[in-house]
Amino acid sequence: MKRVFLLIISVIAILISVSGCTQKKNIQNTNGKITITATIFPPYDFVRAIAGDRVNLTMLLPPASESHSFEPTPKDIITIQNSDIFIYVGGESDEWVNRILESMDTRTMTIISLMDIVEAVEEEIVEGMEVEEEEEVAYDEHVWTSPQNAVRIVQAITETLCKVDAVNADLYRQNGAHYIAELRDLDTAFQAVVDNANRNTIVFGDRFPFRYFADRYGLSYFAAFPGCSTETEPSAGTVAFLIDKIKHERIPVVFHIELGNERMADTIAEETGAEKLLLHACHNISKKDFENGVTYVDLMRQNVENLRKALQ
Repeated sequence: MKRVFLLIISVIAILISVSGCTQKKNIQNTNGKITITATIFPPYDFVRAIAGDRVNLTMLLPPASESHSFEPTPKDIITIQNSDIFIYVGGESDEWVNRILESMDTRTMTIISLMDIVEAVEEEIVEGMEVEEEEEVAYDEHVWTSPQNAVRIVQAITETLCKVDAVNADLYRQNGAHYIAELRDLDTAFQAVVDNANRNTIVFGDRFPFRYFADRYGLSYFAAFPGCSTETEPSAGTVAFLIDKIKHERIPVVFHIELGNERMADTIAEETGAEKLLLHACHNISKKDFENGVTYVDLMRQNVENLRKALQ
């Protein structure tokens, strides 16, 4: 598969080298707006909040798709090449990005990696969690799950937009400031839930992409898999461990994440009487939510309420 992928990149690179500059110039001149491509939902939504309709904005990951197994199409590669600003996460799931960027001329493109904006931390393996064999240190990619990190990311994106498109800089700074205020309100709301809670432990019958979130609010957690695991079927021992943990500590909620397999969380809920709830990691959203304009802030506000129930 890697050979086929690299062959596709090579062919696309040749085509781009012949016509890429002309294509890019024509696209920009159609409406006078800069072109921005984001790989997944969080940076897409951040740009949408800052820039509105002043930019041509594309999200590569189709709604309702799994972000960790995404592979770009030839059309996606051309979309990246034609971007004035390209935003991706970084980390193991985005190894394909490095291969693509190495194959193209990026001198006229501004590239933003979210993991370069914040302090990345290693994925943590907690008691009871199943792990895959890893040859290298794996860093947690889900930097946006902490609203505090989201503030830093939005600040960086805002400044980049202002540099690339100075004509609209005042609007970007105004919208960025308003959005940062919303994110700080979210941070305050989560902290208030934790400060007034009866417990500080959460349990996931799923992967756990909330390391930055848990660190920010001092939460302990137990889960079946780390955040970037490709595994979906836990061992009987893992399920039994999580069931015992919920029973022993009388934890009222078992969480699952979006767009995933909920069978494990269902089993744990049935065995313990815990309520099964969603804690949305915002990797991606459903087609319906995407069409309805659901935002990162909308999803995180619901997370505030669901966390409140889990910590009561």
